[in-house]
Amino acid sequence: MPVRAYGALRDRMAEVSGAVMLIGAAETGKTTLAKLLVIDALDRGLSVAYVDGDVASTVAGPPACVGLKFIESPSDLDPEAPPAEMRFVGSTAPQGVVLPHVVAVASLVDRARAHSDLVVVDTSGVVGGVVGQTLKYHLWEMTKPDLGVALQRGEELEPIIGMLRRFLSAKITTAEPPTDAAPPSPTDRQLRQSEAFRRALSGPLQRWRVQTTVFAPTLPEEFDLDRLDGMLVGVQDDQGRCLGLGVVESSGGVLRVATHLGEDMRGLRLGSLRVDLETFATQRVRLRQLIFGI
Repeated sequence: MPVRAYGALRDRMAEVSGAVMLIGAAETGKTTLAKLLVIDALDRGLSVAYVDGDVASTVAGPPACVGLKFIESPSDLDPEAPPAEMRFVGSTAPQGVVLPHVVAVASLVDRARAHSDLVVVDTSGVVGGVVGQTLKYHLWEMTKPDLGVALQRGEELEPIIGMLRRFLSAKITTAEPPTDAAPPSPTDRQLRQSEAFRRALSGPLQRWRVQTTVFAPTLPEEFDLDRLDGMLVGVQDDQGRCLGLGVVESSGGVLRVATHLGEDMRGLRLGSLRVDLETFATQRVRLRQLIFGI
């Protein structure tokens, strides 16, 4: 994606500090723009943090998580560079997880602001409909960015931009994505997602036997443990931080979690996806229906 496509926008943002939220549909160049803003800020001698709230296409940790990176060089934005902290959302789509998504982003933005002159906040590529607008509204409400950058084709973001300006007095600048930026097909998105889960969960996973008491939300009495088979979980420490991903396996009334992180595990947060550890294909699950059968 050509750097020159953002030349005028970068000039307008030459003195920006605080928190900057990037808003745009999939493949509008948010991550590319984030890298350019990071480079410019580092050249100005600023300390920089990046909060990756695009849980479907993350460069700061595994999918279904929000990640925070403190940036010392542009290479820190490489997907292979580990994040400083993560929060588990449990899904790659915002439907049904708006609350944990907003809490995850807001908590990491707070942490980033305490240590950085500039915080670049990437957001989900879901920008349409009630869910997309609700997510963006509450993200802005809870993080209070100093500036928003909306990358839009035509007027696709005008409902969100108008809403944020009207109700939250948001300061937002707009720009068009590069002309060669094209949205991926549903098949391409599924393949990318499966590959991202493969990177996070491949290799020799250890199987750790766990009790029903380690899960959040808490499982009801007489719960059918087989319903947990294949469920994605966030492996948590005792400070609310996500250490990485795991997948629950249920057999003969015994629960195990397949993960790379069992030694540091203090609890497991249930996600809203099933993951096939052979193909790494995913299936969305309504958590309320999983637990309560309704």
